[in-house]
Amino acid sequence: MEKCRLLLFLTVISSVFRLLHATSGDADPIYIACVGHCKETGCVGEKCFQHCNFSSGKNPNPIDGPWYLQEPLYLRWKQWDCLSDCRYHCTLAREEERQKLGLKPIKYHGKWPFHRVYGIQEPVSVALSALNLAIQFHGWVSFFILVNYKLPFGPNKKPYYEYTGLWHIYAILSMNSWIWSAVSHSRDVELSEKLDYSSVVALIGYSLLVAILRTFNVRHESSRVMVAAPIVAFVTTHILYLNFYQLDDGLNTKVCVAMTMLQFILWAVWAGFTRHPSRWKLWLVVAGGVLSTLLKIYDFPPYMGYVDADALWHAISIPLTYLWWSFVRDDSEFGTTTLIKKAK
Repeated sequence: MEKCRLLLFLTVISSVFRLLHATSGDADPIYIACVGHCKETGCVGEKCFQHCNFSSGKNPNPIDGPWYLQEPLYLRWKQWDCLSDCRYHCTLAREEERQKLGLKPIKYHGKWPFHRVYGIQEPVSVALSALNLAIQFHGWVSFFILVNYKLPFGPNKKPYYEYTGLWHIYAILSMNSWIWSAVSHSRDVELSEKLDYSSVVALIGYSLLVAILRTFNVRHESSRVMVAAPIVAFVTTHILYLNFYQLDDGLNTKVCVAMTMLQFILWAVWAGFTRHPSRWKLWLVVAGGVLSTLLKIYDFPPYMGYVDADALWHAISIPLTYLWWSFVRDDSEFGTTTLIKKAK
Protein backbone atom coordinates (compact mmCIF):
# COMPACT_ATOMS: atom_id res chain seq x y z
CA MET A 1 0.00 0.00 0.00
CA GLU A 2 2.77 2.43 0.94
CA LYS A 3 4.60 1.60 -2.33
CA CYS A 4 1.46 2.43 -4.32
CA ARG A 5 1.10 5.76 -2.51
CA LEU A 6 4.73 6.59 -3.17
CA LEU A 7 4.43 5.63 -6.85
CA LEU A 8 1.33 7.81 -7.22
CA PHE A 9 3.07 10.68 -5.47
CA LEU A 10 6.15 10.45 -7.72
CA THR A 11 3.90 10.34 -10.80
CA VAL A 12 2.28 13.61 -9.75
CA ILE A 13 5.70 15.12 -9.05
CA SER A 14 6.93 14.29 -12.56
CA SER A 15 4.10 16.31 -14.11
CA VAL A 16 5.09 19.38 -12.11
CA PHE A 17 8.11 20.12 -14.29
CA ARG A 18 6.10 20.80 -17.46
CA LEU A 19 6.18 24.58 -17.31
CA LEU A 20 3.78 26.60 -19.39
CA HIS A 21 4.79 29.83 -21.14
CA ALA A 22 2.46 32.64 -22.23
CA THR A 23 2.88 34.87 -25.27
CA SER A 24 4.42 38.28 -24.63
CA GLY A 25 2.05 41.15 -25.44
CA ASP A 26 4.67 43.89 -25.31
CA ALA A 27 5.71 42.86 -28.85
CA ASP A 28 2.20 43.69 -30.16
CA PRO A 29 2.50 46.60 -32.67
CA ILE A 30 -0.81 48.10 -31.51
CA TYR A 31 0.36 48.07 -27.90
CA ILE A 32 3.75 49.58 -28.85
CA ALA A 33 2.02 52.35 -30.83
CA CYS A 34 -0.31 53.05 -27.90
CA VAL A 35 2.59 53.43 -25.44
CA GLY A 36 4.51 55.65 -27.87
CA HIS A 37 1.49 57.89 -28.40
CA CYS A 38 0.87 58.09 -24.67
CA LYS A 39 4.43 59.14 -23.90
CA GLU A 40 4.10 61.97 -26.43
CA THR A 41 0.61 63.17 -25.54
CA GLY A 42 0.09 61.87 -22.00
CA CYS A 43 -3.22 60.27 -23.00
CA VAL A 44 -4.65 56.81 -23.67
CA GLY A 45 -7.99 57.28 -25.37
CA GLU A 46 -9.91 59.82 -23.32
CA LYS A 47 -7.83 59.25 -20.19
CA CYS A 48 -4.92 61.66 -19.70
CA PHE A 49 -2.19 61.88 -17.05
CA GLN A 50 -1.15 65.33 -15.99
CA HIS A 51 2.20 64.22 -14.60
CA CYS A 52 3.19 62.95 -18.06
CA ASN A 53 3.64 66.60 -19.06
CA PHE A 54 6.58 66.73 -16.66
CA SER A 55 7.96 63.31 -17.56
CA SER A 56 8.72 64.23 -21.14
CA GLY A 57 12.07 65.35 -22.47
CA LYS A 58 11.23 69.00 -21.86
CA ASN A 59 10.97 68.55 -18.11
CA PRO A 60 11.86 65.05 -16.86
CA ASN A 61 11.32 65.86 -13.18
CA PRO A 62 7.61 65.95 -12.25
CA ILE A 63 8.52 67.27 -8.81
CA ASP A 64 9.54 70.58 -10.46
CA GLY A 65 6.01 71.22 -11.66
CA PRO A 66 3.15 72.94 -9.86
CA TRP A 67 1.81 71.12 -6.79
CA TYR A 68 -1.56 70.46 -8.44
CA LEU A 69 0.14 68.55 -11.27
CA GLN A 70 2.41 66.47 -9.07
CA GLU A 71 1.66 62.81 -8.42
CA PRO A 72 0.09 61.89 -5.06
CA LEU A 73 2.62 60.76 -2.47
CA TYR A 74 1.32 57.18 -2.38
CA LEU A 75 1.79 56.93 -6.15
CA ARG A 76 5.22 58.54 -6.07
CA TRP A 77 6.29 56.09 -3.37
CA LYS A 78 5.31 53.19 -5.64
CA GLN A 79 7.13 54.78 -8.60
CA TRP A 80 4.07 54.92 -10.84
CA ASP A 81 5.58 57.33 -13.37
CA CYS A 82 4.34 58.37 -16.80
CA LEU A 83 5.76 55.29 -18.56
CA SER A 84 4.22 52.93 -15.99
CA ASP A 85 0.81 54.57 -16.34
CA CYS A 86 1.05 54.48 -20.14
CA ARG A 87 1.91 50.78 -20.13
CA TYR A 88 -0.82 50.00 -17.62
CA HIS A 89 -3.65 51.76 -19.43
CA CYS A 90 -2.46 50.64 -22.88
CA THR A 91 -2.44 47.07 -21.56
CA LEU A 92 -6.03 47.40 -20.31
CA ALA A 93 -7.13 49.04 -23.56
CA ARG A 94 -5.46 46.39 -25.70
CA GLU A 95 -6.86 43.54 -23.60
CA GLU A 96 -10.34 45.01 -23.92
CA GLU A 97 -9.94 44.98 -27.70
CA ARG A 98 -8.60 41.41 -27.66
CA GLN A 99 -11.52 40.29 -25.48
CA LYS A 100 -14.01 41.68 -28.00
CA LEU A 101 -12.23 39.64 -30.69
CA GLY A 102 -12.52 36.49 -28.56
CA LEU A 103 -8.78 36.27 -27.88
CA LYS A 104 -7.28 35.07 -24.60
CA PRO A 105 -5.26 37.35 -22.28
CA ILE A 106 -1.51 37.49 -22.78
CA LYS A 107 1.41 38.76 -20.72
CA TYR A 108 2.95 42.20 -21.10
CA HIS A 109 6.57 42.64 -20.04
CA GLY A 110 6.38 39.22 -18.38
CA LYS A 111 3.30 40.10 -16.29
CA TRP A 112 -0.40 39.35 -16.57
CA PRO A 113 -2.72 42.38 -16.86
CA PHE A 114 -4.07 43.24 -13.39
CA HIS A 115 -6.44 45.94 -12.20
CA ARG A 116 -4.91 48.28 -9.64
CA VAL A 117 -6.63 49.22 -6.39
CA TYR A 118 -5.40 52.45 -4.75
CA GLY A 119 -2.10 52.10 -6.59
CA ILE A 120 -1.61 48.47 -5.47
CA GLN A 121 -0.67 46.30 -8.42
CA GLU A 122 -2.07 42.93 -7.24
CA PRO A 123 -4.40 43.68 -4.31
CA VAL A 124 -5.64 40.13 -3.73
CA SER A 125 -2.13 38.69 -3.56
CA VAL A 126 -1.06 41.49 -1.21
CA ALA A 127 -3.98 40.79 1.16
CA LEU A 128 -3.32 37.03 1.11
CA SER A 129 0.40 37.58 1.72
CA ALA A 130 -0.51 39.65 4.79
CA LEU A 131 -2.79 36.85 6.02
CA ASN A 132 -0.01 34.30 5.52
CA LEU A 133 2.33 36.54 7.50
CA ALA A 134 -0.21 36.67 10.35
CA ILE A 135 -0.65 32.88 10.35
CA GLN A 136 3.13 32.37 10.36
CA PHE A 137 3.49 34.73 13.30
CA HIS A 138 0.67 32.99 15.19
CA GLY A 139 2.22 29.57 14.54
CA TRP A 140 5.64 30.70 15.69
CA VAL A 141 4.34 32.36 18.87
CA SER A 142 2.30 29.28 19.79
CA PHE A 143 5.37 27.07 19.24
CA PHE A 144 7.56 29.45 21.27
CA ILE A 145 5.11 29.40 24.20
CA LEU A 146 4.85 25.60 24.05
CA VAL A 147 8.57 24.82 24.14
CA ASN A 148 9.52 27.57 26.61
CA TYR A 149 6.63 27.58 29.05
CA LYS A 150 4.68 24.33 28.78
CA LEU A 151 7.18 21.57 28.01
CA PRO A 152 9.84 20.57 30.57
CA PHE A 153 13.48 21.58 30.17
CA GLY A 154 16.46 19.24 30.26
CA PRO A 155 19.22 19.23 32.88
CA ASN A 156 21.11 21.87 30.84
CA LYS A 157 18.16 24.27 31.18
CA LYS A 158 17.37 23.91 27.49
CA PRO A 159 14.34 22.32 25.78
CA TYR A 160 14.51 18.56 25.27
CA TYR A 161 13.32 19.04 21.71
CA GLU A 162 16.51 19.26 19.65
CA TYR A 163 15.04 21.10 16.67
CA THR A 164 13.74 24.15 18.54
CA GLY A 165 16.37 26.54 17.21
CA LEU A 166 15.88 25.32 13.65
CA TRP A 167 12.16 26.09 13.76
CA HIS A 168 12.78 29.57 15.20
CA ILE A 169 15.03 30.37 12.23
CA TYR A 170 12.44 28.87 9.87
CA ALA A 171 9.76 31.16 11.32
CA ILE A 172 11.90 34.28 10.86
CA LEU A 173 12.72 33.38 7.24
CA SER A 174 9.05 32.60 6.53
CA MET A 175 7.80 35.91 7.91
CA ASN A 176 10.53 37.77 6.03
CA SER A 177 9.46 36.01 2.83
CA TRP A 178 5.80 36.98 3.21
CA ILE A 179 6.70 40.59 3.97
CA TRP A 180 8.61 40.91 0.70
CA SER A 181 5.90 38.99 -1.12
CA ALA A 182 3.37 41.64 -0.07
CA VAL A 183 5.75 44.44 -1.08
CA SER A 184 6.55 42.88 -4.45
CA HIS A 185 2.89 42.25 -5.32
CA SER A 186 2.13 45.80 -4.32
CA ARG A 187 4.67 47.15 -6.81
CA ASP A 188 7.20 44.93 -8.58
CA VAL A 189 10.09 47.29 -9.21
CA GLU A 190 13.47 45.64 -9.69
CA LEU A 191 14.49 46.00 -6.03
CA SER A 192 11.27 44.56 -4.59
CA GLU A 193 11.36 41.69 -7.11
CA LYS A 194 14.95 40.80 -6.19
CA LEU A 195 14.17 40.90 -2.47
CA ASP A 196 11.09 38.74 -3.02
CA TYR A 197 12.98 36.15 -5.08
CA SER A 198 15.93 36.11 -2.68
CA SER A 199 13.79 35.66 0.43
CA VAL A 200 11.80 32.83 -1.19
CA VAL A 201 14.96 31.01 -2.30
CA ALA A 202 16.47 31.37 1.18
CA LEU A 203 13.28 30.02 2.79
CA ILE A 204 12.94 27.05 0.43
CA GLY A 205 16.63 26.19 0.76
CA TYR A 206 16.44 26.34 4.54
CA SER A 207 13.20 24.30 4.54
CA LEU A 208 15.01 21.61 2.55
CA LEU A 209 17.79 21.64 5.14
CA VAL A 210 15.30 21.25 8.00
CA ALA A 211 13.55 18.42 6.13
CA ILE A 212 16.84 16.53 5.77
CA LEU A 213 17.87 17.06 9.39
CA ARG A 214 14.48 16.03 10.80
CA THR A 215 13.66 13.08 8.56
CA PHE A 216 17.14 11.59 8.97
CA ASN A 217 17.20 12.54 12.66
CA VAL A 218 20.53 14.37 12.41
CA ARG A 219 21.38 15.51 15.96
CA HIS A 220 25.13 16.10 16.20
CA GLU A 221 26.27 19.62 15.37
CA SER A 222 29.19 18.45 13.23
CA SER A 223 26.87 16.32 11.10
CA ARG A 224 24.44 19.20 10.74
CA VAL A 225 27.20 21.48 9.53
CA MET A 226 28.28 18.92 6.92
CA VAL A 227 24.70 18.65 5.64
CA ALA A 228 24.12 22.40 5.69
CA ALA A 229 27.35 23.44 3.94
CA PRO A 230 26.49 22.36 0.34
CA ILE A 231 22.89 23.59 0.63
CA VAL A 232 23.94 26.99 1.97
CA ALA A 233 26.61 27.26 -0.75
CA PHE A 234 24.11 26.43 -3.51
CA VAL A 235 21.40 28.78 -2.21
CA THR A 236 23.89 31.62 -1.71
CA THR A 237 25.28 31.17 -5.23
CA HIS A 238 21.80 31.19 -6.72
CA ILE A 239 20.80 34.35 -4.82
CA LEU A 240 23.98 36.11 -5.95
CA TYR A 241 23.29 35.03 -9.54
CA LEU A 242 19.76 36.50 -9.40
CA ASN A 243 20.86 39.77 -7.83
CA PHE A 244 24.11 40.52 -9.62
CA TYR A 245 24.04 38.63 -12.93
CA GLN A 246 20.56 37.95 -14.29
CA LEU A 247 17.10 37.98 -12.70
CA ASP A 248 16.02 34.84 -14.57
CA ASP A 249 12.45 34.01 -13.57
CA GLY A 250 12.42 30.72 -15.51
CA LEU A 251 15.61 29.41 -13.91
CA ASN A 252 14.50 30.56 -10.47
CA THR A 253 11.17 28.76 -10.86
CA LYS A 254 12.92 25.50 -11.79
CA VAL A 255 15.35 25.77 -8.86
CA CYS A 256 12.58 26.53 -6.36
CA VAL A 257 10.32 23.78 -7.68
CA ALA A 258 13.17 21.23 -7.57
CA MET A 259 14.05 22.07 -3.95
CA THR A 260 10.37 22.13 -2.95
CA MET A 261 9.59 18.78 -4.55
CA LEU A 262 12.67 17.21 -2.97
CA GLN A 263 11.59 18.18 0.52
CA PHE A 264 8.02 17.04 -0.20
CA ILE A 265 9.40 13.64 -1.18
CA LEU A 266 11.47 13.47 2.02
CA TRP A 267 8.52 14.33 4.25
CA ALA A 268 6.15 11.99 2.35
CA VAL A 269 8.50 9.00 2.54
CA TRP A 270 9.26 9.71 6.21
CA ALA A 271 5.52 9.99 7.00
CA GLY A 272 4.97 6.66 5.25
CA PHE A 273 7.50 4.78 7.39
CA THR A 274 7.43 6.59 10.72
CA ARG A 275 5.00 5.95 13.55
CA HIS A 276 4.69 9.61 14.37
CA PRO A 277 1.21 10.29 15.82
CA SER A 278 0.73 13.35 13.59
CA ARG A 279 1.97 11.86 10.32
CA TRP A 280 -1.49 12.39 8.80
CA LYS A 281 -0.91 16.13 9.07
CA LEU A 282 2.25 15.72 7.04
CA TRP A 283 0.35 13.86 4.34
CA LEU A 284 -2.19 16.68 4.13
CA VAL A 285 0.52 19.35 3.99
CA VAL A 286 2.45 17.49 1.29
CA ALA A 287 -0.67 16.87 -0.80
CA GLY A 288 -1.75 20.50 -0.46
CA GLY A 289 1.79 21.68 -1.15
CA VAL A 290 1.98 19.72 -4.40
CA LEU A 291 -1.42 21.11 -5.45
CA SER A 292 -0.35 24.69 -4.67
CA THR A 293 2.93 24.19 -6.55
CA LEU A 294 1.00 22.97 -9.60
CA LEU A 295 -1.12 26.12 -9.40
CA LYS A 296 2.02 28.25 -9.14
CA ILE A 297 3.43 26.63 -12.29
CA TYR A 298 0.20 26.52 -14.30
CA ASP A 299 0.10 30.34 -14.18
CA PHE A 300 -3.30 31.15 -15.68
CA PRO A 301 -4.40 34.77 -16.33
CA PRO A 302 -6.13 36.68 -13.51
CA TYR A 303 -9.88 36.16 -13.19
CA MET A 304 -11.65 39.52 -13.55
CA GLY A 305 -8.20 41.11 -13.45
CA TYR A 306 -7.62 40.25 -9.77
CA VAL A 307 -7.22 36.53 -8.94
CA ASP A 308 -4.53 34.53 -10.72
CA ALA A 309 -2.74 31.26 -9.98
CA ASP A 310 -0.30 33.00 -7.66
CA ALA A 311 -3.18 34.42 -5.58
CA LEU A 312 -4.75 30.96 -5.28
CA TRP A 313 -1.36 29.60 -4.20
CA HIS A 314 -1.28 32.22 -1.46
CA ALA A 315 -4.82 31.27 -0.41
CA ILE A 316 -4.01 27.55 -0.17
CA SER A 317 -0.89 28.38 1.86
CA ILE A 318 -2.98 29.83 4.70
CA PRO A 319 -4.59 26.57 5.97
CA LEU A 320 -1.45 24.61 5.09
CA THR A 321 0.68 26.94 7.24
CA TYR A 322 -1.71 26.55 10.17
CA LEU A 323 -1.63 22.76 9.79
CA TRP A 324 2.18 22.78 9.41
CA TRP A 325 2.76 24.64 12.66
CA SER A 326 0.29 22.27 14.33
CA PHE A 327 2.53 19.40 13.22
CA VAL A 328 5.64 21.21 14.48
CA ARG A 329 4.02 21.63 17.92
CA ASP A 330 2.99 17.97 17.95
CA ASP A 331 6.49 16.96 16.91
CA SER A 332 8.02 18.97 19.76
CA GLU A 333 5.72 17.26 22.27
CA PHE A 334 6.41 13.83 20.75
CA GLY A 335 10.18 14.42 20.72
CA THR A 336 10.19 15.72 24.30
CA THR A 337 8.15 12.75 25.57
CA THR A 338 10.39 10.27 23.76
CA LEU A 339 13.61 11.76 25.17
CA ILE A 340 12.19 11.90 28.72
CA LYS A 341 11.27 8.21 28.52
CA LYS A 342 14.76 7.34 27.31
CA ALA A 343 16.31 9.37 30.15
CA LYS A 344 14.37 7.36 32.70
